[in-house]
Amino acid sequence: MKNKKIKYMCLAGIFTAVVFVFTAYLHIPSHTGYTHVGDGFIYLAASLLPLPYAVFVGAGGALLADCLTGFAIWAPGSVIIKTVAVLFFSGKSKKILSVRNLLALLPAWAVCIGGYYLYEALITGNFVAPAAGIPGYVTQSALSSVLFVAVGLALDKLKVKERMLNGGQEK
Repeated sequence: MKNKKIKYMCLAGIFTAVVFVFTAYLHIPSHTGYTHVGDGFIYLAASLLPLPYAVFVGAGGALLADCLTGFAIWAPGSVIIKTVAVLFFSGKSKKILSVRNLLALLPAWAVCIGGYYLYEALITGNFVAPAAGIPGYVTQSALSSVLFVAVGLALDKLKVKERMLNGGQEK
């Protein structure tokens, strides 16, 4: 049991670093921030790891990216939005791309798009101007979903989840 917790902590740390890099440094600037595919790795972590570890990945990766790239004003919103988005996915199935995790993309999109619109409206005091950011949020969610499905397919073919559950050993 202790080894499993250590494995999950290590994986959560690696995923947090990957989310940070793909969010902070591999992005497209947009009207108030940037569009990135880091969310795809958050979805992968949420589909592989137990919930507390997945929440850490989502909140921690986004927090680091916002705070270390000059967008710290977005950090509180990102922590809440990414934490809620993770809740729709499950690490309990035998595959990453289970029906539940594929369907989870829809509410995750809604939370990310709606959440960032509302957060921007709150910090600007304007509910009209933040609508200009919606296309960027849609693009971010779409690209992250494509990454999630593509990498999830590859990892499922390699039976990564099954190997994780069996302690790294083949059946």
